[in-house]
Amino acid sequence: MFAVAAALLAVLVILYAWQLLPFAGNTERTDNAYVKGSVTIISPQVSGYVTSVPGVDFAPVRQGNILATIDDRIYRARVAQARANVAAQNATLSNSVQAERSRNAALGSQDAGIANAQAQLVRAQADMQRADALVADGSISARERDQTRAALLQGQAALAQARSARLIGEQDIRSVQVGRGGLRAGVEGAGAQLRLAQIDLDNTIIRAPAAGQLGEIGVRRGAFVTAGTQLMFLVPRANWIIANFKEAQTRDMRAGQRAIFTVDALGGAEMTGRIESMAPAAGSEFAVLKPDNATGNFVKVAQRIAVRIGIDKGQALADRLRPGMSVEVRIATRQ
Repeated sequence: MFAVAAALLAVLVILYAWQLLPFAGNTERTDNAYVKGSVTIISPQVSGYVTSVPGVDFAPVRQGNILATIDDRIYRARVAQARANVAAQNATLSNSVQAERSRNAALGSQDAGIANAQAQLVRAQADMQRADALVADGSISARERDQTRAALLQGQAALAQARSARLIGEQDIRSVQVGRGGLRAGVEGAGAQLRLAQIDLDNTIIRAPAAGQLGEIGVRRGAFVTAGTQLMFLVPRANWIIANFKEAQTRDMRAGQRAIFTVDALGGAEMTGRIESMAPAAGSEFAVLKPDNATGNFVKVAQRIAVRIGIDKGQALADRLRPGMSVEVRIATRQ
């Protein structure tokens, strides 16, 4: 009976190891899996000669550490030029304010001119009334009456001229006020140019966007780089697993299921994780050149579905994982 029990146990162990009945379907396996990470390509946003490269190959860095610097003399000059342009635009705007005050003062003078013309017109009207009465009894000649009438007409014209001058003064003030909107826009535009120049100047210092470890540095001091030139790689500490399963294997997979993976680079050491999410489509849908199966010689090929697996925290070997490492994954689909 002991020998029979031992043989039965050995058979069950073999069936479990090979995932045969009655253990079939409890776990899904794949060796098409890799460690992934947020590998960042460090590139400059401005062009120029590299003046320093403080970092070294494979060195750990913190967020904000200086990775490289670019000659900033041109960009400092542009900032100074933009700052001078802002000052000039502000001065022009101040002149506009002063011009409005000057025209307001002139408008007051024109109001005084209108009042004077009105007074002169009143006097001319009174003189005309007296001249009409005196010419009737022959006290003054018709010639003197005509001169008084001419003075009256001159007073009326002077009043109309003074009023027209005031209207012109009002339009001058309005022109200054309307033109001030364009001057304010010029000040804002100059300020925007200054900010852009300052951004370019700040970008001459290339800093680490996040903490991590540098890859191989591909630039040296004195090299001329342009915007987008690949300088180095930065690999943050956060890693995860992307496992590609056949579409039939994903039938019972759900987020949160436990996963066990072995890492080739660590001598087959086992680590654990959990399913975080699954790809919204098969890998062929993300390919640049999609397969065309609308032919008569179609062969059915099992598609692959990518599964993202988060690595459990607190595992001693987790710090030794590197993006690109090969792993083998087992997922318990019937927990």
